[in-house]
Amino acid sequence: MARIVKAPEERRAEIVETADRLFREVGYAKCSVEMIIREIGVAKGTFYYYFKSKPDILEAIVEKTLGQIVEMAKDVANDPALTAMQKMEALLGSSHIGDEDSLEVAEMLHLPENRELHELTNIQTVLQLSPILAEIVEQGIGEGVFEVEKPLETIQFLFTGAQFLTDGDMFGFSEAELRARRLVMQAIIEKALGAEPGSFQFMNPIRAVQ
Repeated sequence: MARIVKAPEERRAEIVETADRLFREVGYAKCSVEMIIREIGVAKGTFYYYFKSKPDILEAIVEKTLGQIVEMAKDVANDPALTAMQKMEALLGSSHIGDEDSLEVAEMLHLPENRELHELTNIQTVLQLSPILAEIVEQGIGEGVFEVEKPLETIQFLFTGAQFLTDGDMFGFSEAELRARRLVMQAIIEKALGAEPGSFQFMNPIRAVQ
């Protein structure tokens, strides 16, 4: 059977997409480079032409996922039909920005061997998303729902604290302990932005008793 030759960008994207799928299906720790190569049907040298290692390909997946989150946040921020509070709820309604796919990527970043990449991702998340949230805050100031002198700096401070303190297993908090800190974070956000108490309740919806 003749070997299929693909353009470099197409081949690289194929490797990223295949690895992303396998990481989710069998788990990042259990998925080897050999499994990825076998799934695509390419030589090992082809893989290493594009990526140095498995963590290297995870970095590419993280970049892709963060890019998708940023674009989604921009779409929400630029929607003229939404108020500032509606935009905040759309982005922060579950105490995090992103979908289930981004949560799965976050779980991979929580593995000890990916700590350095995890920290770099947190930094880029704050740097890329803070200006978008700051624009929403400025809209809210115009609408009279927020009162804050420095929107960008305030958002960066709040975002960094939230990313660090409520980030998965970093502190070994139980789910109850995490929820308690999310409730405090909600109150801090409301005070820092000059919002009405309880206006960010959507970050911590009360769960119905089963």
